[in-house]
Amino acid sequence: MNARFVGFGTLEIDGQRFSEDVVVRGGSIEPRRKEASRALKARYGHTPLSEHEPIPWQCATLIVGTGADGRLPITDTFRSIAAERGVKIVAVPTEKACQLLNSADLSTTNAILHLTC
Repeated sequence: MNARFVGFGTLEIDGQRFSEDVVVRGGSIEPRRKEASRALKARYGHTPLSEHEPIPWQCATLIVGTGADGRLPITDTFRSIAAERGVKIVAVPTEKACQLLNSADLSTTNAILHLTC
């Protein structure tokens, strides 16, 4: 997989451009469905990554691209669930997350990539 953070709000994966957050699951790309996390926006000042979303837990490592400036909040419960499942969370700004994804084994690694803030 060739992922590249083009800049605030834009991501390119294998030549295809995205302007919305994405989930990489088993090498497939789908939109991040964050609607269920929006109820937490007032608490975090931003829609966080939460356990209420469909999370691609079927992996050993979950790369979380936290945005251009690394501001995507991640709930404590999300982190606890990951630990219970034995999933290692690697939360880094999205540009770095793309670099990690490019060298990752997609049979054991999934990703959630936030494209703004």
